[in-house]
Amino acid sequence: MSDPMPNDPIAHYRVVHQTRYIYQSVVTLSQQYLHMSPRSFCYQDVLSHEVQIEPGPAESSDSADYFGNSTTSITITVPHQELLVHAEFTVALRPRHSLAAIGNASPWETVRDELQQFQAGSVLEPMHFLYTSPHVVCSTNLAEYALISFVPGRPHLDAALDLTKRIYEDFAFDGEATEISTPLEQVLTSRRGVCQDFAQLMIGCLRSLGLPARYVSGYILTHPPAGQPRLIGADASHAWVSVFCPELGWVDFDPTNGCLVQHEHITLGWGRDFSDVTPMRGIVLGGGKHGLQVNVTVSISE
Repeated sequence: MSDPMPNDPIAHYRVVHQTRYIYQSVVTLSQQYLHMSPRSFCYQDVLSHEVQIEPGPAESSDSADYFGNSTTSITITVPHQELLVHAEFTVALRPRHSLAAIGNASPWETVRDELQQFQAGSVLEPMHFLYTSPHVVCSTNLAEYALISFVPGRPHLDAALDLTKRIYEDFAFDGEATEISTPLEQVLTSRRGVCQDFAQLMIGCLRSLGLPARYVSGYILTHPPAGQPRLIGADASHAWVSVFCPELGWVDFDPTNGCLVQHEHITLGWGRDFSDVTPMRGIVLGGGKHGLQVNVTVSISE
């Protein structure tokens, strides 16, 4: 297995992610678990990172979850009706595999069969991303949709790219069509959803064929219309798919945009599905109903 490891990064980005909860009544205790710190790996170096929380937590600890993602656990004991979490960081991205490189992968059936036979050593880690998970339930329907791309003998990653493009063409982006709990079968039937749905749909398709795939949470640089300035806070979190290839390692695909991931995707973390890398989850005492405001800005860093 080999990954390109050039010395020089090809892009620098700055991300600001601000989450604000506004509660109907006073919260007397809040305990939260955060996935808001980017991770360094072969394609990304974290240059700076800071998380500010208001009101300030009485307890705070940084750690890593099972998948190696950076996490922060906080406890706030000051009574409050607003909670603000402001994360800001800069990263340097390195080149990934090209379209030409992924065309040389082994036939997908060979990859499937090898992974089933050798569940140890270098392929042990991908096994975590082969089976049903809380938001990705494997099914015959998902396998049938995938098999249109995964014809016999087709190179593994070439077929994955074709599936990526088909999801992009077949499904409509609709922020009102789904919720976090919407089953994949409903997404497959309605052909509507958001990036989280499309990522989990593609993962379900691949796992239903016996191929490992993981959910990647992060951000993407967006481009304003020609002649218009970039709007501060108008971006959003993003999600895509990482496919395991024995020859090349993990290769990322973005079904929401129908493309191979290159140099405009900033990785926050990865897991089996959205539930493993939820940006912020926890419990509160009090509060009643609440409102949520999320503002994200992704920009090129000099």
